[in-house]
Amino acid sequence: MDHYQHPSAIVDEGARIGAGCRVWHFVHVCGGARIGRDVSLGQNVFVGNKVIIGDRCKIQNNVSVYDNVTLEEGVFCGPSMVFTNVYNPRSLIGRKDEYRDTLVKRGATLGANCTIVCGITIGEFAFVGAGAVVNRNVPAYALMVGVPARQVGWMSEFGEQLPLPPDGRGEAICAHTGARYVLRGRVLHKEEPAA
Repeated sequence: MDHYQHPSAIVDEGARIGAGCRVWHFVHVCGGARIGRDVSLGQNVFVGNKVIIGDRCKIQNNVSVYDNVTLEEGVFCGPSMVFTNVYNPRSLIGRKDEYRDTLVKRGATLGANCTIVCGITIGEFAFVGAGAVVNRNVPAYALMVGVPARQVGWMSEFGEQLPLPPDGRGEAICAHTGARYVLRGRVLHKEEPAA
């Protein structure tokens, strides 16, 4: 085994777990799960069958990653945050054929106790604040807070808020990395340095 697995963890036959992963206390990984390299699954994490988790993700304690959720590389899931996969669940009505796909793109942060309603995409390096309820697509680099979540600004790839409005025109430099970010309307992009 090329990853660490605590003796209390259950990893069903067929699950693929990449090298360097850490699977902590009372984790359950279902047999169809696909987990990349250097992923950390905190205490009491559940990973469903139809789940893909990219390299270097960190999933903190008490998070359930249900079927039809895909996390790209470097996603951070804060403690006790929530994914869903059925939009209108009823205990008395079977809806497993109605699961909606949720995609969390590279480098995004999902804060502690936030809820991600199924069927949406969270953009690259977006930042969802603690306790927010996200029920619509989130642009790359967006800072989302509240219930329901609303965009209040932009975050750098380093994880610091940029001094830019949610909508308009402007530029900002990340104080930690020197990277330049350019806002045009409701789209922020990082300028690559000239070669």
